[in-house]
Amino acid sequence: MSYIPLKYEFETGISAKLKPCPGFYCGRSKLLDGNYSACGSCPRGFKTNQYSECVECNDELILYDWLYLGFMALLPLLLHFSSIENKVLRSSRNTLILVICSVIEVGVAGAITLFLWDPVGSLQLRACRTNDLADWYPIFYNPQPNYEATLHCAHEAVYPLYTVVLVFYAVADFLMLFVRVGVSFLKVKVAKSIYAGLYFFPILAFMHLVLGGVLYYAFPFITIIISVISCAYNFSKRKNQDIRSLCVESVTDWRNVGIILCHWFLHGYGIISITELKNPQQDWCFLGLIPLPALLYILTVNFTDPDKNAYFVSSSFN
Repeated sequence: MSYIPLKYEFETGISAKLKPCPGFYCGRSKLLDGNYSACGSCPRGFKTNQYSECVECNDELILYDWLYLGFMALLPLLLHFSSIENKVLRSSRNTLILVICSVIEVGVAGAITLFLWDPVGSLQLRACRTNDLADWYPIFYNPQPNYEATLHCAHEAVYPLYTVVLVFYAVADFLMLFVRVGVSFLKVKVAKSIYAGLYFFPILAFMHLVLGGVLYYAFPFITIIISVISCAYNFSKRKNQDIRSLCVESVTDWRNVGIILCHWFLHGYGIISITELKNPQQDWCFLGLIPLPALLYILTVNFTDPDKNAYFVSSSFN
């Protein structure tokens, strides 16, 4: 008896009826004449259903999706603040103006992006529900039926979480140039802060393209880790490493107050992102942990300051 190899069969080309397609992301779009297109990628704003039909995305973004978009908007804002502090922190006037500019640029860019997105004129977004990490990387799931020609079916299965962030970065980058060139007429030094933005916006866009799915599932923990490490770093940079000086400088120096409030905001943002406030009575209590990293550093500084420990060790041997 001769051996007949198994072969995957599917209808190629235009079909009069809806026929299944191979792969997870290949679909058929309904044509104007009532027929269905050949198996391929769905148009932008569409996603395949269980019948391999490209259907329009009409889901609403859940709280976690909005928090992810907020995290991607916070990244350029934090990088703006960091570049301002490290490169142009010479006068309180320059610093304050540039910080205000950063907030305005990011906020206005976000509002413009949402306002111009579908549905136009609304701050809401219609979306495709994200179900799996694979939805972020459909390019790796292009099928090759019977190990023959590859069907290129990759499309934005997480619409609009990919493109809306890229458009937001482009708008924010343009606004940065427009606003800061205008502010330069007020005799504010903006050159170094503009150069920093021109570097990190493309880096953020590339990172989003490559690691968007990973960031989507990891950003709550990344936010908390960043807030804790940055909090400890900024406390360690102060000259007076004793409990009294750390407490006094934390409430009398406007710069330290701003940095601590930013850390607390990030910590709270991470907690809300992890819990998603699914159990409000319990989850709101977790927000009481927000000041804990700062308090822990201050209360344990006598045991962690290297200079004091070195002095204690040398005294013990002598």
